[in-house]
Amino acid sequence: MTVKTIILAAGQGTRMRSVLPKVLHKVANRSLLEHVYDTSKQIDDNEIIIVYGHGGELVKETLSELEAKWVEQKEQLGTGHAVLQVDNLIGNEDTILILYGDVPLLSKRSIDSLLAKVTAQSMALLTVVLENPVGYGRIVRDAANKVLKIVEQKDATEQEQLIDEVNTGILAVKGEQLKSWISRLDNSNAQQEFYLTDVIEMAVNDGIDVKTSQPESVD
Repeated sequence: MTVKTIILAAGQGTRMRSVLPKVLHKVANRSLLEHVYDTSKQIDDNEIIIVYGHGGELVKETLSELEAKWVEQKEQLGTGHAVLQVDNLIGNEDTILILYGDVPLLSKRSIDSLLAKVTAQSMALLTVVLENPVGYGRIVRDAANKVLKIVEQKDATEQEQLIDEVNTGILAVKGEQLKSWISRLDNSNAQQEFYLTDVIEMAVNDGIDVKTSQPESVD
């Protein structure tokens, strides 16, 4: 299985209250992005693509030793728009893994579990159950417990806001399917951004099963 890992690292990180790009902040003496990269390097037959944006040149210069393809997202128009920037690097037969440069503690075991669920008829989504899910996209399921879509906090109804299973943003999918879906994204939502999460509803509409898993703890 050929894997292409797309690490989204273009966010400004306003909540960090720092001029330093979010992904360059350090944990255990390494930047957040380096931690994500190091985990990605453990995946067999894998090519890493880093999408950078805010403070991008500093990110690229600081971490120039990383063996990855660097792609700039010149305008920050959402996660779906970020993935669209690497459309030409996605092969139809590739398994695409989407990671985030500011999520450094995801284990290789959790990634393996996610990748194992990807087939021509299914994609995989990492979700988590939170006591306080405020601010996160909710996982909407049907009566048979199948995933129907993800609804962002700002677009969620009062009923949907009661859902405690939320989206981490981390997913894995076949390249051909992803390319088809991201080309059809629009920004008709509260934030006027191109949400990568909208591909979940597209998958369901195309008859693709959305399989979920939860992060695994490392002993």
